[in-house]
Amino acid sequence: MNIIGRNVKAAREKNEWTQEQLAAKCNLLGWNISRSTLAKIESRVRRITDIEVKTLSLALNTGIELLFKD
Repeated sequence: MNIIGRNVKAAREKNEWTQEQLAAKCNLLGWNISRSTLAKIESRVRRITDIEVKTLSLALNTGIELLFKD
């Protein structure tokens, strides 16, 4: 359903963060997301909006283009 889930997980693991930690960082940026929703994004089960992609890139401290990289 989404094409960035695998890269979100890879970036999170590169930072050595848990899903809970990434969800907390997103919450601080104004996106109320739970760990279970993040897990659905990473497993490519949940769709993701453009603003959510932007928030994830900010939380992960990475460029949006890297989230879409094959």
